[in-house]
Amino acid sequence: MKINHLGIATKEINEALKFWEDALGLENVHTEEVEDQKVRVAMLPIGETNIELLEPTSEDSPISKFLEKRGGGIHHIAVEVEDIEKSLEKLKSEGMRLIDEKPRIGTEGCLIAFVHPKSTNGVLLELVQHK
Repeated sequence: MKINHLGIATKEINEALKFWEDALGLENVHTEEVEDQKVRVAMLPIGETNIELLEPTSEDSPISKFLEKRGGGIHHIAVEVEDIEKSLEKLKSEGMRLIDEKPRIGTEGCLIAFVHPKSTNGVLLELVQHK
C-alpha cells in the first residue's frame, strides 16, 4: 500500500491553486468534475503522491457540508490498494464501519470507497484502486 493522495477541501480551486502552483511550484496535471460526488477536483503530483483539491459543485455536496462545519483543510487520506473489494471485505469482517460497502467510480475512473472516521480514530480514509 501507499498514500495515493491527500484530499484538501477548498471553497474555490482556482484560489487554492494560487498557493499550490504559484507559491510551491506544483503543477495541476488533471482537473475533473465527479458528478456522483458533487465535486470538482484538481490533482497536483508531489513526490510519489498527490494533493487533491476538492471544490463543491452543489450545496448538498459532502465537501460543502465539510466546509460549513470545519472550513477548508485536509478532508481525507487516500491509500492505494490492489484489490478494493477484498480490502473492504477484510475491513468489514474486522468490524470497521464503512461508508461505501461497494466501490464506486472516482477521479480518472478509479474505483474508490470510504471508511468512516469513527473506525479510523477520526480520519476519513479513502481506498483507491486504479483501473
